[in-house]
Amino acid sequence: MNTAAQPMYGWEMVRWAKVERAVFKLRCRIFRASLRGDRRTVHTLQRLLSRSWSARVLAVRRVTQDNRGKRTAGVDGVSSVAPVERFALAQSLSIGRTASPLRRVWIPKPDSQERRPLGIPTIRDRATQALALLALEPEWEARFEPNSYGFRPGRCCWDAIGAIFLAIKHKSKWVLDADIEKCYDRIDHGALLEKLQTYPRLRRQIRAWLKAGVVDGDELFPTEEGAPQGGPLSCLLANVALHGLETAMQRAASRREGAPLVVRYADDFAVLHPDREVIERCRDTASAWLAQMGLKLKEAKTRVTHTLFSGEHDPGFTFLGYCVRQYPAGRCRTGKNTRGKPLGFKTLIRPSKEAVKRHADELRTLIDANRWARQRHLVERLNRKIRGWSNYYSTVCSKRTFTKLDHALFAKLWRWARWRHPKKSRRWIAAKYWRVRDGEGWVFRPRCSETSLHQHQQTPIRRHAKVRAARSPFDGDWVYWSTRAGAYTGTSRWVAQLLKKQRGRCEFCGLHFFPTDCVEVDHIIARRLGGRTIYGNLQLLHGHCHDAKTAQDLREQLATEQVIEEIRGMYNTHRDTEEPCDSKESRTVLKPSRPGDGPA
Repeated sequence: MNTAAQPMYGWEMVRWAKVERAVFKLRCRIFRASLRGDRRTVHTLQRLLSRSWSARVLAVRRVTQDNRGKRTAGVDGVSSVAPVERFALAQSLSIGRTASPLRRVWIPKPDSQERRPLGIPTIRDRATQALALLALEPEWEARFEPNSYGFRPGRCCWDAIGAIFLAIKHKSKWVLDADIEKCYDRIDHGALLEKLQTYPRLRRQIRAWLKAGVVDGDELFPTEEGAPQGGPLSCLLANVALHGLETAMQRAASRREGAPLVVRYADDFAVLHPDREVIERCRDTASAWLAQMGLKLKEAKTRVTHTLFSGEHDPGFTFLGYCVRQYPAGRCRTGKNTRGKPLGFKTLIRPSKEAVKRHADELRTLIDANRWARQRHLVERLNRKIRGWSNYYSTVCSKRTFTKLDHALFAKLWRWARWRHPKKSRRWIAAKYWRVRDGEGWVFRPRCSETSLHQHQQTPIRRHAKVRAARSPFDGDWVYWSTRAGAYTGTSRWVAQLLKKQRGRCEFCGLHFFPTDCVEVDHIIARRLGGRTIYGNLQLLHGHCHDAKTAQDLREQLATEQVIEEIRGMYNTHRDTEEPCDSKESRTVLKPSRPGDGPA
């Protein structure tokens, strides 16, 4: 191999800021070419991107360092890659190779007894899919429909819920609450490849991934349909397969009736319109359109209902774990329109009953499984569950639900404490496991510890600002996306202040934070060296930049310790070889003079 032709000589020497800047510029050019419908330029730029060294090394880093599931092995059994192997993989990475079979992994579904099948590719296939994703994502971000929110950069489930609220807050509507049956497992390969319309080399590579087969145990099963979940490209392929569904249902309504609103998050979608006939027509249209892709609606989870009136079903519907419903003015305060006129109903979005029950059961199971664990360990495990669940529902009317869950959790913890000490009094148990904090009452916290149980109602309710319809991170408007990141509902107060201070940039590499980047809080002076967790000692870094900065600090600390040891050794050697001064003259010269004694 001619090493002189290689742009770098090792993984540690890669200039990541230059790499990411070059890749992002190419992706923005693909986005703009796709916006103006110049498919020839799109394919030319995609070929250029997939062959570039910057894109290859960035794809390898995403699957071996940035991805949280990087330790999951495929059929090759490789779960970790050393820096030397990462560099070699980036050198040999290319589009057009054969694909290895996927490893089948089954995970339970949260709302049923069924299990969801995942297909885990090998490290090489994951890196190649990440490279293809870099090329395909900006093209389709310019083409996707505005109300598609699932697994897209800069969009989330809160945006989908916000779109539904804006559509019904001033007017009640009929709703088609629909779910696609086994969407990822039944996508027609021919229809998907025809819709992609990419250049031949990438088309053959995607076809090889789709036809690679799945290894479940010791047996290989062919994959004649579907886009297996688990790879970097799976979500994009599913969104491409469902692209056009919103437009087809909007065309089902006449101009006089008005187009319905279609909100889709992955394979779940909701259609809203004031006329029930339009909703029924949209249901038939969706069934016929999905049949072209080899899909169909799941009858058990598809229904037509109303947001306010009770008919065949209870009013309201459940979408992404949220209960969306309108209540008459007799049960609550009435809402008002933009002119202050009463509407006669109030639109409320809350956590669904199924989601609340499932979360309460998870907390009960966790407490029962840690009957003999230390209180500190139980608090840490409960906090992870409580913070994640309450943050997800912190954008809607959840305060009453949070309070009820906290009361139920207190009762579970009290039974846990009584079970551990059946012969102790209530006063003794309360003094052992609970502390009294001013303004908060009893707090479940161990003695001599600052870590206490995080209650649900401690999570503040913050309304989420929906993303603008056609905005994309590839449009280059960093002012909008940096401001949005600081005001994001899931962003803590400290992170928001640091984002404003750093102007949306990483302090290590100087690049803007992309909406899909892993952002971490770093201590400028490490805590092991006495650094404190205060605003002046914190900064925001990319996940990989945080790792590089930590390694750099360790090297500097080690070098400093080595210099100190060398100086200490030289001092000890000099002290051991120095002759003792025993003469009277030497003692007189070395004796310090006193004030008024004159010169020594």
